[in-house]
Amino acid sequence: MPTTKKKTWSEKLNGGKPPHVVMLEKPFAGVAAGQTLAIASPMMVKEYIEKIPRGKTRSMLEMRETFAKKMNADAACPTSSSIFLRIVAEATLEEIASGKNLAEATPFWRIVEPASPLAQKLSCGPDFVEHMRTLETRGE
Repeated sequence: MPTTKKKTWSEKLNGGKPPHVVMLEKPFAGVAAGQTLAIASPMMVKEYIEKIPRGKTRSMLEMRETFAKKMNADAACPTSSSIFLRIVAEATLEEIASGKNLAEATPFWRIVEPASPLAQKLSCGPDFVEHMRTLETRGE
């Protein structure tokens, strides 16, 4: 049986479907059947994060509301948004591990809450997220 090579986080970041809107046939994540749901993309999440000013944070809800409005949808998918945020974070960590300057990295810590389940899953762990937030709020 041939083995398939597991995609890197960077490959996941650059692959996948473009952002799109779907009409729900049944209720999902608090959105009623018949309403529209925006499905972003990892690159859309990356671009959103890169616009957050240094020392500032945004919530996942704020990001999803921005996507829904931008894509003229009733809501944005919380599940795919969370998955795409993890892809962006892990791809950034791969870049940092490969020598990319931290100052040039996508600052995913501006949207990942240190106490969140997502921070617990990241390969850097929640302490890194908290550390980066602290450095930025102190202006370092």
